[in-house]
Amino acid sequence: MDASETPDITSAVYGLPPPDLAAVPEGARQLSPMLPGAAALEDLPPGALSEIVLLAPPGTAERRAVLALALRALRAGGRITALAPKDRGGARLGRELAGFGCTVEETAKRHHRTCRAARPAVPAGLDAAIAEGAPRFVPELGLWSQPGVFSWNRIDPGTVLLLDHLPPLSGRGADLGCGLGVIARAVLASPAVTALALVDIDRRAVAAARRNVEDPRASFAWADARRPDAVPGRLDFVVTNPPFHHEGSEDQGLGQAFIRRAAEVLRPGGIFWLTANAHLPYEAVLAGAFRQVTPRAAANGYKLYEARR
Repeated sequence: MDASETPDITSAVYGLPPPDLAAVPEGARQLSPMLPGAAALEDLPPGALSEIVLLAPPGTAERRAVLALALRALRAGGRITALAPKDRGGARLGRELAGFGCTVEETAKRHHRTCRAARPAVPAGLDAAIAEGAPRFVPELGLWSQPGVFSWNRIDPGTVLLLDHLPPLSGRGADLGCGLGVIARAVLASPAVTALALVDIDRRAVAAARRNVEDPRASFAWADARRPDAVPGRLDFVVTNPPFHHEGSEDQGLGQAFIRRAAEVLRPGGIFWLTANAHLPYEAVLAGAFRQVTPRAAANGYKLYEARR
């Protein structure tokens, strides 16, 4: 495939950069894996873009891969604008772009660093950076994963707590914020489970889960679990280790929305299992959404609840 085969994508945006810090070209195509329905940056052919504006992710391997993919997708002389909070990768952006051979103009405003550059004719080191951020099999986990996905190279303690106490489930259920599919694999170990919907807002997580959960009872959705059309209804159970960060900042409303969504999709008497950081204020929302709420465990700064609708 060459650039002439994708004339509809000539300018792009990655993520949701603050509009007062970077102007997004009119008609720019969204490329973030965290925004369902977006195109995939890695699928763009070399030279397809004339301009890209990106809110760079905080993780080093992920950020360098995104920058390298953006430069690969730009035509020679095409413009890249990359920005990030200075304490979440922004302070490194200029050096990283310079390392790829760019001449960088850097500004600072509202605790962000914004870097602007033209793609050099022959960028340096793109392939290595792209490979560093690509999907891979992680032997320590026995799972497929990718930098940038939640807890991409370890099983987080909240999930461990849930797995240690989760009983065999039955019927139809959902895993909201499925990540790599670790919880789903445990759920599907029960032969009484007839169907499990895995839902995640991160396209990369869903792709990894598809490889990690090879079970005909599983279905997969790249979607925001809070949306009414993202999760089937009248379920027998829901399991979740919900997110509580948005664009690098804590957002307690995310987990609270997952709790309410679980209550909405469960049948009367349906069961909800929730694992979360101990400091998160979920108890009032649980009590308001479910008729019975039971603390099941607490360890290593995490808590586990079983609730019944």
